[in-house]
Order: sequence, then structure tokens, then C-alpha cells
Amino acid sequence: MTSAFVPPQQRAAWQHLQQLAREPLPHLRELLAPGADARHASLQFEVAGLRLDASRQQVTPQVLSALLALAEESGVMAQARAQARGAAINTTEDRAVLHVALRGSNMAQPPWGDAISGEVRTELERFLDAAERIRNGSWRGFRGRRITNVVNIGIGGSDLGPRMAVQALDAYCDPDVRVHFISNPDAWSLHAILRWLNPDQTIFIVQSKTFTTQETLTLAASVKRWLADHGLASEAQQAPHLIAVTASPRVSAAQGYAADNTFGFWDWVGGRYSVWSAIGLPLAIAIGTDRFREFLAGGHAMDQHFWHAAPAQNMPLVMALLGVWNRNFLGCPTHLIAAYASRMFHFARFLQQLDMESNGKSTHVDGSPVEIGTGPIVWGGLGIEGQHAYFQLLHQGQHRVPVDFIGVETEDAPLPLAAEHHRVALLNLNAQANALALGRDAAATAVELRAAGLSDAQALTLLPHRTFRGNVPNSSLWLQALTPHSLGAMVALYEHKVFCQAALWGIHAYDQWGVELGKTMAKQMEKKQSA
Repeated sequence: MTSAFVPPQQRAAWQHLQQLAREPLPHLRELLAPGADARHASLQFEVAGLRLDASRQQVTPQVLSALLALAEESGVMAQARAQARGAAINTTEDRAVLHVALRGSNMAQPPWGDAISGEVRTELERFLDAAERIRNGSWRGFRGRRITNVVNIGIGGSDLGPRMAVQALDAYCDPDVRVHFISNPDAWSLHAILRWLNPDQTIFIVQSKTFTTQETLTLAASVKRWLADHGLASEAQQAPHLIAVTASPRVSAAQGYAADNTFGFWDWVGGRYSVWSAIGLPLAIAIGTDRFREFLAGGHAMDQHFWHAAPAQNMPLVMALLGVWNRNFLGCPTHLIAAYASRMFHFARFLQQLDMESNGKSTHVDGSPVEIGTGPIVWGGLGIEGQHAYFQLLHQGQHRVPVDFIGVETEDAPLPLAAEHHRVALLNLNAQANALALGRDAAATAVELRAAGLSDAQALTLLPHRTFRGNVPNSSLWLQALTPHSLGAMVALYEHKVFCQAALWGIHAYDQWGVELGKTMAKQMEKKQSA
């Protein structure tokens, strides 16, 4: 028999953490003072081309020990093993959660079994073959023209993951086949892309798990009308220009999508975890099949680390624990993602769905109400732009906002001054991370003001305006290079982090009944309008 569920706040380690949080904690200036080499070493992690520096988190050795005890008491890794075995951990929908199988199908003796790996490999080869045919020109439009533009139509997980990855890996994208994304049913969103395209050289990938998503089907209907208006009216004429990606192939077939142009995935793949499946077809077209396999390999490398690393060296687990410490014990309800590589523009949006749709819950796994904070509000974008917008609030506002800074250590832009651009970007990343952590006390501010030639009276007037409290917990996540492998590892890192936090809070990460409520009400309103 399974033991009865114990709410997190009733666990001994949680109560110990509450006690530690009530005691005065050292300021980050003290924790980061010269000579803190042991602290720096204990909060540095390297996995699969990623390096995490968590030394600017406001944690002491006692706090870290208690957090690791919480992970053990909460059975986080036991739950991770159950997920990998294919247990139906999504109990409200009675489903397994096996997106890890999508990137681990070549494992010997996979925990989820050879049958699932076989199915994954078969479908992987099918959609990668399609991607290669589109890239090499052998997939032709109805009138025999080569495909030069691919338009992905989907929303949520059918859009955010592949869109983020295609932009992030722009250096690897084929210039002869451009990939576009449309998610918003607003007519101008569609028109802004269609007006530049030749229907004879365009293919549309319509992505929907159920193939009933209202926004996606509205866009797909308009696309079919656009093809028809350009002389491609019949199903046979439109077939070479339409691809379906779905877990409901019978539904897509009923809507006229050819079986050979339909690629599937399974109900154990959540939308926000689906970029590893045929949902990633736009990415495979953009970067090529070999690079897509490297993306899968990066995710699998992070899986292996997560499953086998000791807790204190486990990057996803430690990130999750630090997030729980900030959310529940330091009272920080939001979390900022600040990327210092322009190609990572969509990463914060991708993480918003991954984290907030997973862990925005108010019910424990046993149905009891949650009485603690769960998923934080995740927001952000490009750090350089944020410095000239909302970073003022981070430095001197009334909100304490933990930050994940994301940087790329190497630069590959083919410009003569690219190294200088890169130097400026990373200089700002490091400066902001230090400034938020250390701040500037009154004594240091007074010295600076006097050095600028101000009188004592002037310095005294400006002193409170030029003093920064600092003590903002932040981590820096570094990619050695922005490659398919490192991006795959980073996506899997955050997936596992979200899973660990759900296990620590005792909530379900893999259902999204709030999303379903909105869909249901929209359909009900539509029926009333048509009655």
C-alpha cells in the first residue's frame, strides 16, 4: 500500500527550513565576500555543455542541507523513477508522462520498455524523412514547384517549443526553406505572412493534439480557402501543401488530411513537453535531421544526469530546490528569465507555459487544498532590453525578484565586430548579476558621490536615492555554445526542474484543467451564439 499523502508544510524538513528562514540570513555581500571559494565550488554545476553558477543564491550550507533533506523526504527521485517506468503519474487523466522516451528511444533496456521505444523510433523516422524531403526539394507542391516556405499553425505547446527552438538555432537554419509560425487566430496575424508567400511553394503544418483546437482550426480553414483561391481547391490539389501533426489521426483524416502526410504522437506526451515529437517537425525542417537528432541527444544527456547524479550535484534538482526556497521561504512570488543572447528571445515565453501551466495549481495530488505558494509567475525576455525597461524595479522597487541569467560563452555571428558585440553583452550580464546580488551600501555610495565632486550636503541629499539594497538571489546559466545539443539539454533541464518542484509541492505537473475550462466555456458560448 502507498503511504498517505503528507502536505509539504507538515514535513520535518519543511519546518526546519521555516525555522532557518526566520533567523537572520547573511546578506549576499557577506556570502560572496573574498575567500568564499568553498561556497563557489559547491554551487557550480556542469552538464552537457551547460554551466550553472548558483553562488548568488541566498542560501547557507545549513539551508542547502535542509533543502536536500526536503527532496529526500518528499520522494522526488522515487517519483522521477516512477515517471520513467511509465507509471500513470498524471492521475487526474490516468496517463503516463513519457516525453523522456521521445529523446531516449535508442537506450538499451529503457525503463519504459522496448515497445514504446520502437513506436517512437518508427514515427521519428517518418517525420524526419518528410523533413529531409522538404529540405532537399523532392517534396513538391501540386504544380511541381519546390517548397521554399513552411508555415506552422498551432498554439500553446504546438507553437512555443518549435518556435523558440527554430529562432534559437538560427545559425543552423537552411536559408532555402524558411519556417514561419502562426498561433493567433487574429486575421492580420495570418495575412501578415500569407501576403509574402507563393501558394505553389508553401506547405502548412497544422498541429493539434486533438485536432479540435478552435484557434488552430480557424487558421487552417482560412489557409485552405487561400489555397483554393489560388487554384488549389480539391483535396488532391491541397494534399501536398498540408501536413497534420496530431494524436488523433482519425479526426484529422475526417478533415481531409492525407494519411501519408499525417504524423502522430501519443496521449502520454503533454503539449508543452512535445517539441521532441513530431511537433518538432518545423525544427527538423529548419536545422536538418542530423541536427534534430543532436537536439534529442542533448535532452537525453540531461535525462541521464538527472536520473543518476547524486542529489547535491544534480543540476535540475538543485535548481528546483533553490526555486522553492525563494518562493516559499524568502517570499518571492515571481521569477525572471533574462537571456543575453538575442536568439533566445522566445525562451522566456516557452518557460512561461512550461512552468506556469504545469505548476499553477491549488490542489494537492490527494485532492486537498494547497496552503502554500506553488508555481511562481514566470516572465522576462532579453536582459539587455530589460536593463533599459524593468531592471530599475529589480534594483530599487518593492518587489524581490529572483533571476535566471542566461548567457552563451562563445559567439558565432559572421560579422567582423561580433566579438566586441559579444563582449558588451556578457559584460552587462555579469554586471547586472553582481549588482543585484551585492547592491551598494550607504558608505560606498557616499564615497562615490564625494569622488564625483559633490559637497557633503549634496551627497547627503542624494544618498538615499543612490543606495541599493541588493540581496536579490540570482543564478547564471551558461551555454558553452548555442548548439542543438546544448539547447536540448537546457530545455530538458527546465522540464526536470518543473517536475521536481511539483513533487516538492505535492501537486500534479501534467494536467491543465484551467486551460480546459476556458476551452469548454468558449465552445458553450459558441453554441449559444449559433442557436
